[in-house]
Amino acid sequence: MAWEKGKRIPTNLIIGFLGAGKTTAIAKLIDSRPVGEKWSIFINEYGMVSIDQAIVDTGSEDIAVQELGGGCACCTMAFAFQPLLAQFIRRTKPDRLILEPSGASHPAKIIDILRNSNFAGAIDLRNTICLIDPKDFEDPRWRETAVFHDQVQLADIVALNWTDKRDRELVDRCRKWVEDFAPPKLLIVETSFGEIDPLWLDLEASTVRIPSFPNAHSKPPTILGELPLLKLATANVDRGKAEANEQGETSITVPSPTPGQPLRIQNHELGHDACGWIFHVDDTFDRDNLLDLLGYVHPVVRLKGVFRCEDNWWSINRAKDATSFAPSAYRRDSRLEIILDRRTAGWDEFEGKLLECLKRPVKADLTHSPSPTTAHAALPTSS
Repeated sequence: MAWEKGKRIPTNLIIGFLGAGKTTAIAKLIDSRPVGEKWSIFINEYGMVSIDQAIVDTGSEDIAVQELGGGCACCTMAFAFQPLLAQFIRRTKPDRLILEPSGASHPAKIIDILRNSNFAGAIDLRNTICLIDPKDFEDPRWRETAVFHDQVQLADIVALNWTDKRDRELVDRCRKWVEDFAPPKLLIVETSFGEIDPLWLDLEASTVRIPSFPNAHSKPPTILGELPLLKLATANVDRGKAEANEQGETSITVPSPTPGQPLRIQNHELGHDACGWIFHVDDTFDRDNLLDLLGYVHPVVRLKGVFRCEDNWWSINRAKDATSFAPSAYRRDSRLEIILDRRTAGWDEFEGKLLECLKRPVKADLTHSPSPTTAHAALPTSS
């Protein structure tokens, strides 16, 4: 199927809280797409380091992936969302567009942009699918927030994910909660491992859903000069550099890592603390030591990474109490993103443990001396 000029692009939002399984669901949808159909995937990450692009990108010419990191497209990164999405659509000319907002995002503003702005003539907005981990529903810190509520409120289809890991009684209570939303959902389904039926993308739905908390995430748009600080392990960098090419398209460049000296980028707002690292392509990790460290470090809401190891390139994808490893087709550099649900003072120490996993570790200039790598590393947190 070839993209036709002037044809509106079938578009779906895959939404849900941090760790609900959105990226895994999109990867599975990509595997089941019609043969020859070109899909474009636009991912908004809360963290500053792009990981989902490395996980989702299959290397196929029929799949294009664009990532917007550093905060929510609905507020912190709203200034960049519309131009980047427009550029992405013009460049890739997809047969289907899938958007994955940040797990901390309020989807109302994104939906409004797609329906009411210049995108309306190019985009055919179809079903919004929300994935829920019943464990998040059980936690009043999340269940009682405006964002969590409106992610469900604005969804046409709700998929209760992780049902293989959660008690039946909890799944039933979560389902009853979703059933009480008005207007009712087109579908409420139970799934595991992010399995979404591709047929759900295009089920007919005519209901207009109104957010209960339309002013949530009403933070003024960020400007380029206010981007979060970028931090190197051994040097301080004040800002990323904004540049425009001859077509007027804006990009943001940051310093490059050097062997044994990763780029570290932190972001903390909306009640979460994120830290990401980008390593030089020549840095090679001891796979067993690395997986021991990343598989057990706690507490973690979300952990994603791709690493060059001595035998192959590997991706790690961890949400809450589940961890998966797989060979990766990504080859540009090693990178990691960790998101916590509270602030921590432990990033320096943890970075030391990461560096000790290098095959030829380089001593880093850290504020705190790193302790030996252990399988049960902990990040100290504060409320």
